[in-house]
Amino acid sequence: MIFITAKFRVRAEDADRWPDIARDFTEATRNEPGCLWFDWSRSLADPTEYVLVEAFRDDEAGAAHVQSEHFKAAQRTLPPHLAETPRIVNMKVPQDDWSTLGEMAVPE
Repeated sequence: MIFITAKFRVRAEDADRWPDIARDFTEATRNEPGCLWFDWSRSLADPTEYVLVEAFRDDEAGAAHVQSEHFKAAQRTLPPHLAETPRIVNMKVPQDDWSTLGEMAVPE
């Protein structure tokens, strides 16, 4: 799978509204057949920073994502709400779902 983590620093005046601002893009991406997950979290240390954790089934699914109409729309509509260009880590991972964190296993 293609595993991506991106940090979005949002303009302070838009930070509380970011989930609504990104809603159409988020919902459309989650509905892509090759999207495994697309989840936003807000930083506890910096309320203007959102972290996006996303995964796509394979190269074809990743390409379909960046070529989609909703991605192109997001390229136009999201940057005016950002304080800086998002930072990203993108890599291929030889699995197709989350693994368990054995060091913190919950007793059964």
